[in-house]
Amino acid sequence: MSQPSEQPRLSPQFCFSFGTVRDFLRLSRASIDDSITQNLNALVTPARTGFDPNSTSRRTPRSFTEQIDPEACQKFKDEVLFPSWKARADVLSYCGIVATSPDPSDPEAAVIALETQKNRERIVDERLDPYSGRFFPREPRTQSLALLMRQERAVENIVRNRTWDVIQGRCGASGQSWQDAMGDWEAQKYK
Repeated sequence: MSQPSEQPRLSPQFCFSFGTVRDFLRLSRASIDDSITQNLNALVTPARTGFDPNSTSRRTPRSFTEQIDPEACQKFKDEVLFPSWKARADVLSYCGIVATSPDPSDPEAAVIALETQKNRERIVDERLDPYSGRFFPREPRTQSLALLMRQERAVENIVRNRTWDVIQGRCGASGQSWQDAMGDWEAQKYK
């Protein structure tokens, strides 16, 4: 069985390292969600009744309509899927808070302030140069982080919906949304 994604040590430096955040999310999704079919196939014991030599005499496509043992599915969700989702949700939540907090240690803050001040002092005559009124200020890194978090939350939602659809198909549809199932798991785990 796959191992759940291990949550990294959360700090503002981790969040502002956009590549590190993306790598963590990408690797976690790849090991659990992107390979959900393989992870679920690993829960099926193919040789329950023993090997049948006649099974190799003809070629038939394998049917994935076979339901997986409900206990094995629940164990996979409780021990691998939901902890991985929680680790990613914690990273997205923490970095979202960092993105909305003031950033006194922004190395570009002085440059941004200087550019903004210079822009206010500029004299613009658009009759002489229609493009002279353009000013493209640098974004503070908190705004860039906020944009990244919005994008990653949208990706996370899509990935979870897709994963949950596969789980519902292979483990038996419970009629429960992934949000409700995750909420139930968290309530059970963090009583």
